[in-house]
Amino acid sequence: MDVMGDKATLLETGRFVQPADREDPGAAAEEMRHRLAAEAGDVDAMSVLGSLLLRRGDLDGAESLLRAATAEGDRAAANNLGVLLHQRGYADEAAGWWRVAAVAGSAAAAHALGRHHRERGDEPAAEYWLRQSAEQGHTLGAYALADLLEHRGDVGAERWLRAAAERGHREAAYRLARALDRRAGAERPDRAERATAAPRRRPDRADDAARTPADEAEQWYRQAAARGHRRAALHLGAILERRGELKEAGRWYLNSAKDGEARAACALGFLLRDAGDEESAAVWWLKAAQDGDGNAANALGALHAERGETQTAERWYRAAMDAGDVNGAYNLGLLCAEQGRTAHADQWYRRAAYAGHREAANALAVLLLQGGDAAGAEPWFSKAAEAGSVDAAFNLGILYASRGDEAAALRWYERAAADGHTDAALQVGTARLREGDEQEAERHLRCAAGGGSAEAAYRLGTLLDARRPPAEAPVLGEPAAEKTECEEWYERAAEMGHRRAQVRVGMLASARGDVVEAARWYRKAAEAGSRNGAFNLGLLLAREGSEPEAALWWTRAADAGHGRAALRLALLYARRGQLAQGQRWASRAVDLGPAEVAERAGRLREALRQELTA
Repeated sequence: MDVMGDKATLLETGRFVQPADREDPGAAAEEMRHRLAAEAGDVDAMSVLGSLLLRRGDLDGAESLLRAATAEGDRAAANNLGVLLHQRGYADEAAGWWRVAAVAGSAAAAHALGRHHRERGDEPAAEYWLRQSAEQGHTLGAYALADLLEHRGDVGAERWLRAAAERGHREAAYRLARALDRRAGAERPDRAERATAAPRRRPDRADDAARTPADEAEQWYRQAAARGHRRAALHLGAILERRGELKEAGRWYLNSAKDGEARAACALGFLLRDAGDEESAAVWWLKAAQDGDGNAANALGALHAERGETQTAERWYRAAMDAGDVNGAYNLGLLCAEQGRTAHADQWYRRAAYAGHREAANALAVLLLQGGDAAGAEPWFSKAAEAGSVDAAFNLGILYASRGDEAAALRWYERAAADGHTDAALQVGTARLREGDEQEAERHLRCAAGGGSAEAAYRLGTLLDARRPPAEAPVLGEPAAEKTECEEWYERAAEMGHRRAQVRVGMLASARGDVVEAARWYRKAAEAGSRNGAFNLGLLLAREGSEPEAALWWTRAADAGHGRAALRLALLYARRGQLAQGQRWASRAVDLGPAEVAERAGRLREALRQELTA
C-alpha cells in the first residue's frame, strides 16, 4: 500500500507536514500499535511507522524502519526512503530507491523520479517517468508532465493540465485558465464585429457543449480562486469587473489582495475610487505601491496631484518609475508641464517616449510644436501615431493642414477617425462635404456627432435639412408637425451650447408656430453672444408687441455688426419721429451691409436727411 502516495509534495515545498495533533491520544495509541507490530517483524507496520516518523521529522528513527520495509519489497517504503534521502541531500541514492518503487508501480515515486531527472536536464527520462505517474492518475505527476510539455511548446500540455485541474490541483486550474484565456483573446472578433455583437451571457450547465474558451477559463479561474490561488482570484475579479459584476469582483480582489497580490490591491483601489470611496482606495493603493506595484504608485501620484500636493505626487511618480512602470516618467512630464517647468517636462517625456510610451511621444511632440519646433515635433508625432496613438494621428493631420498639405492631413484624420477620434471624424466629414461626397460626409459627421461634437451635430443637421422638402406653413388649429431628424441634431448641438444651432432650432420652432420655444432658443443664443439670435429674438418680440424689448436686442445685434438689426432700428426710430437717431442707425446699416440692406438703408438715410433739412 502506498501510505506515502502523496508524499511527493515534499519535493515541492522542501519541508515536512507535521501531524495535525501530536498529542491526540488516539494517534499515540495507533503509533504504539504500529511500533509493537513493527518490532514483531510486520513489514506493513514498519512502512507505516516509518512514514509517521518521516512526517514528524524524525529522520533517524524513520530511516531504519523504511530500509527494513524496503528490503522486504514494500514499494511505499522505497518511495518514502527516497524522500528521506532526498531531504538529507543524497539525491542520486534517493533516485535509486524511487526507481525501485516506480518499477513496482508507485505513481508517487514515478513523479519524484521524473522531477529528479528534469532537475538534471534529462528531459526524455523526465517525460517517461512523469508520464508513467500521470497515466496512473497521480495529480502531481499530471501537473509536472504538463509543465514539461508546456515548456517545450507541446500542445499535449493542456490535456494534462486539465487532468490535474480536475483532480483539484489549483495551480493546474490557474494555468489551464490562462491558456484558455489566451485562446479566447486570439479568437475574439475584430473591432467592427465587436461593435455589433450581442453581449455574451453566462452559460447554464445545459449549455456546456456550447461554452466558449472564455467561459471555460472563468470556470477554472473560479475553481483555483476558491482553493486560495491569489492570481486566479485577481483574474476572476477582472473578468467580473469587465462584466459589470462589481460587488463580486471586489470580493475576489479583496481575497487576492489579503493574500499579498499587489495587482489585486491596486485593482481594488480603482474599484473603490470609482465607487466614490477615495480614502479606502488610497489605503489599498498604498499597500500595493509598497509591494512594488507601479500602477498603484501612479494612482497615488495622481491622487496627490489632484489635491495640489505636487511634491508627494512627484515622489510617487518616481516610485512608479523605479518599479519599472514607464507611466511614472510620463506622469512626471505632465506634472512638470502643468507647473510650467518645460525643460523638465521635455526630459521626462523623452524618457518615457524612448521607452515606447506612445502618449509621451505625442506629448513631447506637442511640447516641441508649442515651442515653435515643428520639424522636431513631426517625427515624434509619427512615432506615436504608428504605435497607435489616436491623438498623435489627429495632431499629424493638423500639422500637415497647417502646411497646406490637405491630402496628407486627410489621410491622418481618416486614420484617427477610424479609431473613434471625434474631432478627426468632424474634419473628414467636413472635407468630404466640400468634395460633394455627401454619403461619406454624413457617415463621418454621424460618428463625430455621436461622439459628442456639437459642430458635427450642427453640420449633420444642416446636411439633412438641405435634403428635406420645404415645410408648409402651419394651419391654424392644426397640431404642430413632428420634429424632423435634422431638427433633433440641431437640438443636440444647441443643448451643447452651439449658438448657430440654437438660432436654427428657434427658426424651426417658429416655422411650426411654437413661439415660446422659438423665443427660448433665440434668447439662449443671444445671451451667448449670437447676433443672429439677438436679431431674431427682436423680430419675435416685435411681432408680439414688445417693441421696446425688441429694440434692446436689435441694438445688441447691431453693435455686434448685424446690418439688418441696424436697419430695423433706423426704421423704428424713424416711425417714432426720432429722425437723428434713425439717420445714425441707417448710416450704420449702410456700413454693415449686406448689399440689399445697404441699398435700403441708403435710401432711408437720404429721406431722413431731407426731412431733417426741410
